Amino acid sequence: MTATATAAHRLVITAWSAVSPFGIGRAAFISGIRANRPTRAPLGPDHTDTPSPDACLVPGFDTRKELGRKGTRSMDRVTGLTVTAVGTLLGESERNQRVGTGEGAAFALGTTTGSAQSMMDFTRDSLTGDQPFFVDPAQFPNTVMNCASGQSAIWYQLKGPNTTIAGGRSAGLHALNYARRLLTSGHAESVLCGTAEEFSRSRAWLEHHSAEQDPEQAPPLGEGSTMLLVEAAGDESQPVLAEILAVELGVVLDDDVRSALTSCLRRALTRAEVSADEVAVVVRSGSTDRAGLDEDAALTETLGAAHGADQLAPHELIGDTGAAAGGFQLAALLAHAEVHPAGPAGRIGLVTSVDRTGSVGCALLRLR
Repeated sequence: MTATATAAHRLVITAWSAVSPFGIGRAAFISGIRANRPTRAPLGPDHTDTPSPDACLVPGFDTRKELGRKGTRSMDRVTGLTVTAVGTLLGESERNQRVGTGEGAAFALGTTTGSAQSMMDFTRDSLTGDQPFFVDPAQFPNTVMNCASGQSAIWYQLKGPNTTIAGGRSAGLHALNYARRLLTSGHAESVLCGTAEEFSRSRAWLEHHSAEQDPEQAPPLGEGSTMLLVEAAGDESQPVLAEILAVELGVVLDDDVRSALTSCLRRALTRAEVSADEVAVVVRSGSTDRAGLDEDAALTETLGAAHGADQLAPHELIGDTGAAAGGFQLAALLAHAEVHPAGPAGRIGLVTSVDRTGSVGCALLRLR
């Protein structure tokens, strides 16, 4: 699966925002990255009976507080995070509102399952109630993984194609690739491309029991949602933050993560007509299991052991954000570019991702 920037279909990122453990909005994320501020903190009384006492939560986040009481009574956390991220991006400027909504505005959201907590709660109610059908019907939409993207479309009048893509920690790159396909095929004029993950008791136990490593050595879980506004390149008045040069995705065969990712990296460099020496910033997925070691090996093989690119590690500050990890890697790259502006010709940023389910990928961006 390939996405390549061509002269006819140059795609750019013109705006972004994030709801993260640093706080709500792009400014909060940039400030946290700039200060290298860790967000791990003890869980409060709202999160009991979890395998770890700490996590990286969006501070003080409450869906009804952020979005109001109307239409939020049955909204779960991952939907609230996503709708808030969309609203934050659209609310930053009149242009974002105009370009990012309406008939030509598509939505592509990367996830894994949506809300594991909502699924388990609904299933439990059907088993423990006096009758299997004695469940709250208002909670059923939360059990479907495209609930967050559907609610976002309803709230903000996103009338174009609406797609939710399951991809684990690589979901952000899958969503970016899908956004590219929508734009280059003429099915959308703009795409809100995002990721979302919530912290919950259910997710915490699922991660605890499925971890390959010692749970005591695992990073804290994080949560949040990221949002990019992706468009076709236009005139000089367009506020371009980065040009998407290439996105490559792959599947691991024979448990060989290193070869799969190395192949993605080489295809991306070739198709974008970029040499390894031109890569100035690298954002790894930060996976701490065996796949993460293979990711490091693939980067060393492709870029060289002595490569001098800046290394960003957002996971060390905001934890394991699951399906939102790829989105936060892209956000970290854009935040870095804002703090350290590139020259007139721009510079190349690289994002890599691996997931224990066998999905790998990378993206090359020319930063402005």
